[in-house]
Amino acid sequence: MKDIKSSKKRNLWFERFMAIAATVNLGLVLFNLSYVPWRDFYLRKLPQVIQIYDPIKGIEPHRDTKNYLETIDALEEQVRQTGLESSQVNSRLIQISRLSSEMIDSNPFAGANKSGTLEKIKKRMRSHIGNESAKQSFATFWSQPYLSQNGWVKEINFFNESIRPLIATNYYRQIGENGDFVDNFWILDLPFVMLFGVELLGRTFFIKRRHPGLSWFEALLWRWYDLFLILPFWHSLRILPVLVRLDRAHLLNLHPVRKQIHQGIVANFAEELTEVVVVRVINQIQGSIQRGELTQWLSQQENLRPYIDINNVNEVEAIASLLVKTIVYHVLPDIQPAIVAILHHNIETVFHQVPIYRNLQNLPGVGQAQTQLSEQLATQITTNLYKTLVSAVEDPVGAKLTSQLVQRFSEALGSEIKEKHVLSEIQSLLFDFLEEIKINYVQRLSQEDIDQIIEQTRQLRTQASVPSVVKKSTALPEIREG
Repeated sequence: MKDIKSSKKRNLWFERFMAIAATVNLGLVLFNLSYVPWRDFYLRKLPQVIQIYDPIKGIEPHRDTKNYLETIDALEEQVRQTGLESSQVNSRLIQISRLSSEMIDSNPFAGANKSGTLEKIKKRMRSHIGNESAKQSFATFWSQPYLSQNGWVKEINFFNESIRPLIATNYYRQIGENGDFVDNFWILDLPFVMLFGVELLGRTFFIKRRHPGLSWFEALLWRWYDLFLILPFWHSLRILPVLVRLDRAHLLNLHPVRKQIHQGIVANFAEELTEVVVVRVINQIQGSIQRGELTQWLSQQENLRPYIDINNVNEVEAIASLLVKTIVYHVLPDIQPAIVAILHHNIETVFHQVPIYRNLQNLPGVGQAQTQLSEQLATQITTNLYKTLVSAVEDPVGAKLTSQLVQRFSEALGSEIKEKHVLSEIQSLLFDFLEEIKINYVQRLSQEDIDQIIEQTRQLRTQASVPSVVKKSTALPEIREG
């Protein structure tokens, strides 16, 4: 027993380790998928991440925007060395003005799908200068008269705070020989793929050994969801095996989710299945009517499909006989006092309605005698009727005559219906009646609230499980005492 518990505990820890590894891998997958859309955020808040992960995604600084920012850095250094009014600074400003115009014309942001960033840069510069032309605004901004008049420190701080961060978000992403962007995520994913691949092979081996009747492919498909962990595509679908592993490792309770999923599936299919089953049953009944099986049943002829009798017993007669004996020998003796009371009451009522009897009631002793007489009469009538029924049931000649009467009645009914050509009309009416059921009542089945029906079923299961839970709870003290 201890060995079994120890083995289960080891398996649980292994499942938890693999579940955590799958969760970490899923986290890397989600980070990789979201890296490019969120790169601006990482650039502002976590620049170290950019330095590490840009090479994985094949991202490098764009040459044009990088050269633009480096030229501005050189301008700031030149201003510190020679001052704003020097000829060297004027040459730098002319160069930056030209690069600004080229940046607007060539739009180096388009390759990274960041044309909106360029529009934001142009809008901010136009608003700052007060000019409707972005090129003219940049030309004005990067001029000695403007910078001298408005203050070099103030204007360069505006650029570094409002314009430079937007330009710095631009990048160039390498394109591979297959025409897609370079993505070396497989380097990070490969150790996980190898781990999950070895685990899947091991699980397949144990499943095959435990179930020899399965083929290797069927054993592999036993845990089909784990295949998503080793596929080089559809990375986002790894969330499925991760959730399953977390649930089986008892790290996440997905029972409510599974219950809702099952209810959703049942609710979606229950309506159609109900309609299909009911319509199929009605169609089979209609087919039986059209094939003349109703005539066969009434006339007991076997010219159509023969009726198969599996026990050589007329079930209808046997059931009728059993019911009659049950009523006579068990039911009637139990209700005999009630029958006597009813007869007694009716007899007294009849006596009271007779005028002569009402006059005789005034005589002493007549009322008591009447009560005794009515009780005896009711008891005698009930007893005689019961004896008659018992005699009729136990009389073999009477039973045989009754059986012959039933058989003759059935034959006569079938024969007369067939001769009077009524059967065809009955079949037609039955067929139309079943068709009306399909049109009217099957539609009501589809209109019922399937979710409500499922909830009622769930409540019934819960109520059924209460006795077992109570039984277990009452047994706990005995287990503790032992």
